[in-house]
Amino acid sequence: MPGDQVEHTPARPSWDCQVCGRPWPCDPARERLTRENGRVELAVKMWDHIEEAARDMPQSPASELFDRFLRWTD
Repeated sequence: MPGDQVEHTPARPSWDCQVCGRPWPCDPARERLTRENGRVELAVKMWDHIEEAARDMPQSPASELFDRFLRWTD
């Protein structure tokens, strides 16, 4: 199943997925991140990403970034 191992990663500074073009983390990225990390580790990792994204996209409302990067981890 090597064809199934396409990694959905963010393209910066837009933070859109390099594979599917949707806002990252897209559904495939969320599934992989959830599978590879415990709940706390995932939240910490996504907090790091939200901080980076906030620097890359200063015009984005904090509430939208929170929903995109953290809300789904609960």
